Amino acid sequence: MSTELVVSSEGSSSARRRNSILGALEILRALDPGITINNLIVLLYVAENQGLNVSELAAICGLNKPTASRAVRALASVGEAGALPPHLGLVKLCRDGPAKNSRTLRLTPAGERLCARLERLIDDAVPINPRQAPHAAPAVRLT
Repeated sequence: MSTELVVSSEGSSSARRRNSILGALEILRALDPGITINNLIVLLYVAENQGLNVSELAAICGLNKPTASRAVRALASVGEAGALPPHLGLVKLCRDGPAKNSRTLRLTPAGERLCARLERLIDDAVPINPRQAPHAAPAVRLT
């Protein structure tokens, strides 16, 4: 469960549950406030498809190859060949592809830990509107 501190106008504070999506976004923002949606999409596709290359990644993400490559390189660790800021250290560019210049993509241990945290949030499934039970019928729209 993810929680956040809520401070009232009177100065008192209390913790409240944060929905799973917001909790995941806050975890990612804490990692780097400048993280982009392309970085997140690429990270999640790599997590689901470890061992794919940048061309395959671009195709499944719906990104062009240069954009996918930049997003991957931002997820790489500082000092890794081709890495770009912010050097998030979540994805490793492995030189085990079919061609000598191709690289396959895998999560680093830090990437695996991050994805495990996100999985725990998904498992908790805190809804956006906790007053609506998951089994409740959808609201009827009156027009």
